[in-house]
Amino acid sequence: MAAAIDTNAPSLNLSIDSAATQINNIKDKASTYLIENGPKLIGAVIVLVVGVLLARTVCRLLTKWLDRRQMEPPVKMLLTRLVWLLIMALFVMIALGTMGIAVGPLIALMSVACVGVGLAMQGVLGNLVAGLLIIFTKPFRVGEYIEVVGNYGQVSVIELFSTTLLHPDKSRVIIPNRKIIGEVLHNYGTIQQHDIKIGVSYGTNLPEAIALIQAVLADNPMVLKDPAPAVAVGAFGDSSIELQIKPWSKLTEFGPAAGKIKLDVIEAFRGRRIEVPFPQREVRVIGPVGVAS
Repeated sequence: MAAAIDTNAPSLNLSIDSAATQINNIKDKASTYLIENGPKLIGAVIVLVVGVLLARTVCRLLTKWLDRRQMEPPVKMLLTRLVWLLIMALFVMIALGTMGIAVGPLIALMSVACVGVGLAMQGVLGNLVAGLLIIFTKPFRVGEYIEVVGNYGQVSVIELFSTTLLHPDKSRVIIPNRKIIGEVLHNYGTIQQHDIKIGVSYGTNLPEAIALIQAVLADNPMVLKDPAPAVAVGAFGDSSIELQIKPWSKLTEFGPAAGKIKLDVIEAFRGRRIEVPFPQREVRVIGPVGVAS
């Protein structure tokens, strides 16, 4: 039986030789590149190592500084990561320049891309910048009562893009930060003053009534001693003299405090028989009264 002849053997040998030649060429080029650019590569690696160490050190110091300013953990994390990325981007550019790569066109391309992204995200970036300004300048803090752009409430959350206000009925108002910066801001702080009015008859001993109200306020634990509560005579009505009661309470106790003050004052007046008149009118009929025929 005749032996089979393998016609593919020469082509297989040629393929192996070609692959070996290509590998040798690659090795030669790599060796040549390393010999010619070895110092540049070593310099680039050193630059990157220095950049990593510097970024870690700066971020560690920044974290300690932000901890002293009592910032929110997500904000601290974002700021430290942004600083880390900026430092590393700078050192990557320096490393590329050390390797002999032209970074000018790359920087120009990145600048154009950043401009395009900035134009497309004007609102988002505006909120971000405004949020950073609020965090660093601290025109208000979490827990304070503010009024801005027609909205009011207790600050519950300050984020990078928005601020959340909490109303007494537990509803929330979320305001974009760019709407806050540059607007007139009324910050009430963490306490608020009551404006309670009660009428007494014109025959009331006013110093006695005022002293009684002051005693009620002094016995109320939800009324702050500093600032001191104010009680004074207000307007003169048709059937009563108006007394104004203006104590201070914490925001968290404002509603319950107002209810207790009103209840205690009216009960104290009843105990001392101080009249709280209701609106009334006196009608006089002049002339004879009769039935027309």
